[in-house]
Amino acid sequence: MRTAVLAAMVVLACAGCSAVATQPVAQPQIPTIVPPTSFSRIPQMTDRPLPDDCELVIPVELFHQKLGRELPGELKTIIGIPEPSLGRTGKIDCYYGVPERQPIAAAPVVIGLATYTDEPTAAARVADSVAAEREDGATVREVDVGKRKGQLISAKDERLLVGWLGKTTFVARAKVGVLPDDAIGGFLAAVAQQSMTPIEGA
Repeated sequence: MRTAVLAAMVVLACAGCSAVATQPVAQPQIPTIVPPTSFSRIPQMTDRPLPDDCELVIPVELFHQKLGRELPGELKTIIGIPEPSLGRTGKIDCYYGVPERQPIAAAPVVIGLATYTDEPTAAARVADSVAAEREDGATVREVDVGKRKGQLISAKDERLLVGWLGKTTFVARAKVGVLPDDAIGGFLAAVAQQSMTPIEGA
């Protein structure tokens, strides 16, 4: 009898051990997907209305970032007048780095926007400008400006990039020496793209 009781106690003890050792199978956790509450929008080039301030074309701080260094001098703004004979309805030219007590023509970098009556007129103005530069001996090659194309012109004293989007033409020009020739094309394309991209919150 005593042997039977001891055997039963051993069986119960072992059963208890088995109960402790057994672990429930963990269920895989399904990640909770939370829909975003806001989307970040990347500004894009657009046939924008002409601003009346060059800080709204390219702010000086952003201009310096794209150049890779600070350019001494001032930013000067010139608002052009419409020229119906050319189909031009508006114009703004931005002169970056104008040296103190020197004319705006001394600016090492100039960025300009102009609007025309329609897209064919804007495209024709760009084509005429490129043809005139070629006649003066400049070389021309096509480059990317954002998702658009532009014409990078290498003239004797400057490098310039011209193109159009809708009814608006853009031009970015830099005097020779502002950047090495292997870097100037990328810089001009970057500032041309920015000039056609409205400033967020402006």
